Amino acid sequence: MKKKNENGKPEWVDPDEIPELGDDFFLHADVWNGDKLVKRGRPRVENPKKQVTLRLDADIIDAFKSQGSGWQTRMNEALRQAINHHG
Repeated sequence: MKKKNENGKPEWVDPDEIPELGDDFFLHADVWNGDKLVKRGRPRVENPKKQVTLRLDADIIDAFKSQGSGWQTRMNEALRQAINHHG
């Protein structure tokens, strides 16, 4: 394994010299809330969104993108409103 020294040049480091992780590390590696393990990452949702491929006119996409980030969420909401309005 190589790491850079103060000159910026790689220097060999023996992986066997890396300290082992002790019991204390693993004791604190998981987060517990009482007796329940707190899972990391994005929480699961009841109704996950599905990825689709959709062809739209460029001016429609440009109009949503020009409003800034979150344009896909706004487009989703506009489609939802159209469905609710038209039945």
